[in-house]
Amino acid sequence: MNHCVEHIARILRVDKNVITDLETKLNKATGKAGVFEDIYNENEKLLDNRLEVLKLSYQSSASEVYNALIGKVRVDDAKLFEAMGIFSVRVPDAAEKIAEFVSRMHKPNKGLFLKKEKAAQLLAAEPPKKILAALGYKNVEAMLQKEDLLEVFSALRFLEDSEWLNGTFFKQYENLKPDDFEERPIELRALSSRWIKAAEKFVAKKYHNVSHLKEMGVIFIIPIFSGIPGETLRLVSLLLHYLNEVEYYSELFQRYQSDEKVFANNVISLLRGDVLEKRTPELLVGSENPRFLVVQRYLAKDDENDWRLFEPRINPEALHWQRAEEQLRVVNNNNGNGGFKFWAGLGAVGDFFPTEAGVDILVSFNIVDTVMALVREKELLKYLYHHQEALWNKIFIGYFGEEKLRKISQDNILRGWFEI
Repeated sequence: MNHCVEHIARILRVDKNVITDLETKLNKATGKAGVFEDIYNENEKLLDNRLEVLKLSYQSSASEVYNALIGKVRVDDAKLFEAMGIFSVRVPDAAEKIAEFVSRMHKPNKGLFLKKEKAAQLLAAEPPKKILAALGYKNVEAMLQKEDLLEVFSALRFLEDSEWLNGTFFKQYENLKPDDFEERPIELRALSSRWIKAAEKFVAKKYHNVSHLKEMGVIFIIPIFSGIPGETLRLVSLLLHYLNEVEYYSELFQRYQSDEKVFANNVISLLRGDVLEKRTPELLVGSENPRFLVVQRYLAKDDENDWRLFEPRINPEALHWQRAEEQLRVVNNNNGNGGFKFWAGLGAVGDFFPTEAGVDILVSFNIVDTVMALVREKELLKYLYHHQEALWNKIFIGYFGEEKLRKISQDNILRGWFEI
């Protein structure tokens, strides 16, 4: 068996026969060969280069490599402050400056989003009691006369409980129509400081101070910072990721506009992040053609043994991260150790290094995995799933290209799988 295929299978935690079978089918479908070898060789080349930059080698231990990557993120996080022109997240306007900085890196585009008038109607029909209480209003009408609608709608995410949101408020989405949406620019903003106290529990639970509403086209920063290393780099990365993600889903909203009968159900499915729950009858029957699942979530966050993690797949989330990483690389490239260019092309890169006990473990060179691990360093958490999902995407891109991945994922995101 090809050692390149075997090594990739080991990284992806799948049976080597799954990858061998996939390669055979992809080669036959495209007339291409050697794609897996190219991916393996590129991985080796990038690892050689980055290990040299870090003054390490393949003989280095897993902890040495991991700690060097964490150290690199610490340096880049500090340099990011300089690039943004701020010296601490403790300054009052830090969140606003970060939002402005990211907006210059990736100018928010226009998209199709829920009309603000419709959003106000939804709030009036099902008043968010916790938001009203937090702001000191008796009714929605009085609140919206003085408060910013997008801030109020954003607060649904961190103030109202999920049972009420899903069982009552979002139930109204079942009646949405294409005419309830309009084209307008995506908004990236920092919420006002009055939301800080109300959002503390949300930030503590989510471990980050940023979220978004795809249907509203808004990405928001809650101005709460812990001051831990890596926090700012993670925030900027997440904002870039969300900008790419909101654009992607807006394209889908536009696509579904033409069929009013299923429009609401399709939008709801996207917002829930639906994925294929079980193998359909078609998937239970073998095929000579390559098949991929379309998974729009990081399933390993909830269950690292989820059956879908052992199937060939593509992941739009990993594509949004890839584009965010490409945008991030232009930041302050003179900060030593390769600057942010160090992370370029490393989304799908990683390899096995020995522990002190002599057991090989996988170390991800993916910047998102690394920065997430730094932020939660005290909990001794390490991340791999961004790297692994990026590698699945890289396999598909190796045969068909990035734009094909984007299009075919959108074509089949509701169905949950496709065959080539």
